Amino acid sequence: MSIQEIEQTIIDEFAAFDEWLDKYAYIIDLGKECPVIDEKDKTESNLIKGCQSRVWLSCEHRDGRLWFRADSDAVITKGIISLLIRVLNGQTPRDILAADLHFIDQIGLKEHLSPTRSNGLTSMVKQIKMYALAYSQINP
Repeated sequence: MSIQEIEQTIIDEFAAFDEWLDKYAYIIDLGKECPVIDEKDKTESNLIKGCQSRVWLSCEHRDGRLWFRADSDAVITKGIISLLIRVLNGQTPRDILAADLHFIDQIGLKEHLSPTRSNGLTSMVKQIKMYALAYSQINP
């Protein structure tokens, strides 16, 4: 499935909710499905800088595609990183770098986060794109 198709699926899922409290609950539920990072990978080098909560992200490069795992000590943050992973897992570095991730604005996520969580979201996207950039140099 392409990044755009996955984004559209998420936009459609969020359209089913009228209230933001329901959307938050859904984000928290999504966090429970997040591909969890191995305990051995919960290191300082996998900690995303700029997040209020502690968020670990690891990346594996297999067959020209990137596979992410994450965890967080905050349920809403874990839900947010799981949304990003859902969209970008199994994609090529080039596609990840080209992705504009318009679903974030379409579902209203950024505008309904506190400034610190919004900064954290930006840091998560930046870290994922840094992995994609690094692996695109290895395997253009």
